[in-house]
This record gives sequence, structure tokens and C-alpha cells, in this order.
Amino acid sequence: MLWRHGRRSENIEDRRSADGRPIGYGRARAVGGVGGVGAIAIVVLALFLGVDPTILLEGGQIGGSPVSYAPPSSRIDGTPDERKEFLAVVLADTEETWHGLFGASGRRYEEPKLVLFSGAVQSACGFAQAAVGPFYCPGDRKLYLDLSFFEDLSRRFGAPGDFAQAYVIAHEVGHHVQALLGISQRVHAARARQSPAEANAMSVRLELQADCFAGVWAHHADRVRGIVEGGDLDEALNAASAIGDDRLQRQGRGYISPDSFTHGTSAQRAGWFRRGFSGGDPQACDTFALDQP
Repeated sequence: MLWRHGRRSENIEDRRSADGRPIGYGRARAVGGVGGVGAIAIVVLALFLGVDPTILLEGGQIGGSPVSYAPPSSRIDGTPDERKEFLAVVLADTEETWHGLFGASGRRYEEPKLVLFSGAVQSACGFAQAAVGPFYCPGDRKLYLDLSFFEDLSRRFGAPGDFAQAYVIAHEVGHHVQALLGISQRVHAARARQSPAEANAMSVRLELQADCFAGVWAHHADRVRGIVEGGDLDEALNAASAIGDDRLQRQGRGYISPDSFTHGTSAQRAGWFRRGFSGGDPQACDTFALDQP
């Protein structure tokens, strides 16, 4: 992925530090009780990429005092932080894409913030540990990511590469787009009235649409800004396939249970990403209009 000369987003809030106190971009409050980075288990990774915070996150309030922050290009000691630089470029590129698409339809795109944390984090949706994986919180409209997740994605699940990581961010931004369009709110309201199996099926459609929206971003990143290199599409498709419900369940328990799927099969996830990438049209991402997504 050709990212080094790209614009850096300023919507990065870095709550990582050696002593557990938050550092970052903007203003925030310190999070108490942050533990060490936990291993991300297969069964938990089944919830990755669009976890429903209202179900998985515990309640709690942010406490502490305001702190000042370093720019997104620096570590606490002032040395360059390449991973953070990369994420700032990816986030900026999603901003370019969705500003353009929203503007074309007469809407205004509101940029989300990306919160980097280590071990555990407090959000408007509650308290979460790293084992939850990346998630989007509609309560504060922020994306949350512990960077150790990328190591597990690469080593345990065989999905390495910078574009695989970009796919993760673009998927979570896809959930933000769903929130701005009111899709998430309608889905969560419907799920509350359904049986567990029906609610899971609705969750699958929501997740697959976020995968498609990630593909829409990749299409415009390639066509408009030329940041997609040869092999990048394969990295994203491999990542999408690696975290399909069927593959994770088979790895974790030895069998699959379709009624418990919440994110879709490997084939579905890769297929919907490819669909978004092929045409770059968000209208083609209506997973709710089909009998089977």
C-alpha cells in the first residue's frame, strides 16, 4: 500500500503509554484499571470487526484528569511511530472517500475518531479489554483499536500485510457510516424484537454491509488516489476470509453452528468486500434487500 506520502488524519486519540496513562491527540480523560494486553482467543475473535458494544462491553464511567497530548506522528519519547502514522493515513483516506460519497448525495460526512489503546479502554459504550478486538462505539462515534490485534491477525490467522490492517480500519469506519445513515439504529431496534437466531442473522447482514463499505473505500483509494498496490486486494480478501464465522468456529470448537453466526462466513465476508471494491457504489451494499446475503 502506497501510504507514506498521504495526508495524516488528526482524528487520532492515543491512550497508550508505558505507565498506563493516556496520551494522544486532542483531550480525553485517564482510564483507570488498565491491565496488560491479553491474548485474543479464537472464540473472541469471532466477534471482531463490528462487535456490538451494548452486549459485550461492561458499563463504567471515565474518570481522572485532563492530559495533554503528543502529535500522531510521535511516540511518548518523541521518536517516530510508524504504525500510528500508517493508521493516520488510512483514516485520512477513508475521510476523503466518505466526504466525497456523502457530498455527492447531498449529505454531510462527520469524521470519526480512532482511539488507540493498550490492554483495556473506556468508551461511551462501557469498559472493554483488548480481547474484544477492534470495535466501533456509536455512543461516542469512535473506533477503538489495540495494535496488538494486528500481530495476532498476522501470526495466528495467517492474514499479514498493511492492506489487511487497512481493511480492519475501513470495516470499522463502515460501521460509522451505518450509524450516520441510521442503519445501525434500525437494525439494533429490530434485533431487540427477534429470536436469538433471527437477531444473529440481522447482525450478519450488518457486518457484511460494513465489509462491503470497506470495499467501497478500497475502490476509491485505488481509482482516485492510487494507493493500492499489486497484492493489496488479496491481503484484504485473505483477512476477510480468515475471520469468517465458519472458519473461526471450526478452529475453535471443531464444528460450525450457522444459527450462531454474527459476522458471516469466510466466503460471504470476502465476497461482499469484493463487491464493494468492484463498483465502489455504496448502493450495491444493501445486504438487507436479499433473501440470502
